[in-house]
Amino acid sequence: MPASLLQHPFMSRLALDECHTEALVQAMLMFELALAEVQETSGAVPAGESRRMRHCLEAHDFDREVIAEGVMSGGNAAIPFVKQGRAALPDSLKHYFHQGATSQDVMDSALMLLLKPRLTALDTLLNRCRSAAVTLMEEHAETVMVGRTLMQQALPVTFGVRVAHWAVGLEQARRRLADTDLPVQFGGAVGVHSGLDEPGRDTRGLDWMDALAERLGLDAPVLPWHTDRQPVHALGTALDAAAGAAEKLALDVSLLTQTEVGEVAEPSAPGMGESSSMPHKRNPVRCALIRGAARKVHGHTTVLLNAAAQPLERGLGEWHAEWSPLIESALLLEGALEQAAVLLEGLEVHPEAMQRNLAATGGGIMAEPVTKLLTPALGADAAKRVSAEAAETARLQGTAYADALGLHPEVQGRLDADMLARATDPALYLGSSRGQIQRVKSWLYSR
Repeated sequence: MPASLLQHPFMSRLALDECHTEALVQAMLMFELALAEVQETSGAVPAGESRRMRHCLEAHDFDREVIAEGVMSGGNAAIPFVKQGRAALPDSLKHYFHQGATSQDVMDSALMLLLKPRLTALDTLLNRCRSAAVTLMEEHAETVMVGRTLMQQALPVTFGVRVAHWAVGLEQARRRLADTDLPVQFGGAVGVHSGLDEPGRDTRGLDWMDALAERLGLDAPVLPWHTDRQPVHALGTALDAAAGAAEKLALDVSLLTQTEVGEVAEPSAPGMGESSSMPHKRNPVRCALIRGAARKVHGHTTVLLNAAAQPLERGLGEWHAEWSPLIESALLLEGALEQAAVLLEGLEVHPEAMQRNLAATGGGIMAEPVTKLLTPALGADAAKRVSAEAAETARLQGTAYADALGLHPEVQGRLDADMLARATDPALYLGSSRGQIQRVKSWLYSR
């Protein structure tokens, strides 16, 4: 079955167009040409030869099918790529191609080059999410709604606070991704730049590694990291954290879109959310796509975590297991964040449904502040019992909670109507909600 029908719907179209077999071949070529240029600058390649090499190889049509077949015998795409590249060069240049490098240098560096534009795209999408979230927070700073714990009505919050939590999670993920290194890999066969040292100068390979990083726009590692997979671990977990933040948003929105709740709705679009058999439905499809993508990322992260410890100077299957999960996680996250940005930018908010749901318990959601109010007059146990009895009366009779309290025999004559009205008003029991929104807005733009 075509992957486009099962896998690609969760991925970014743009990312798929930019991250494919041809892109990997070009990234490997970028590494090899940059390496030759660095070596020419240091005198290890004769002057002008790196330019000749670039002219030959950029015009060469690499056979992707042969490279794919070569993976089965060599274990990675770099080995057949290097064979083809060297074969395409004149004899005078063959010696200088891939000089001092090993296949893992090529593969790891190429993967970092593929991921660099993906991280830029992710940062752009997360910035879109932040801007949209701030707009929602400001619009709904005073929109009171039910807070829910263990899926049940708890105490009132504002919708602005709920959005603020989404924004903080997404922004934390953005900053974590922004701080993640994409290091170049260059260490040769066993990671010590074998054969590149000169009398009295044993840092030549490290110097080339640093220069290569600068030329490719990648980070310079402390040492070659062939089996020190902390860069992959850090990147994989950062992608997973961002997927988790997007999934939190999608889960909350999907719960609030339920027919019986109806407090928000996904942005409408022709055909979006339609059912194949039930015309009345408007399914939260964007939320489903986000959560589907996030779960695939979580699975990929498990692979990366279990590949973190690799033997000696070259992984035996662990390194090979990283390639697909790492790239796919980035593509899946990009797809999820494209949906998340649209979701936040066009989210339909229904304050009237929020008010309706606040009254669903007959005002019982305010039983806690009422209990506090009644305790000095009735004692803690009686106050709790009376507040619960009045809430049940309000629910059964469809009356206001304050009225049910005022008519309760143990409350009559003890508290005036104004005190009861204030104690049962959800808008007056929001704690630090307003302050939280201001705090979050300041923090979101602090970096």
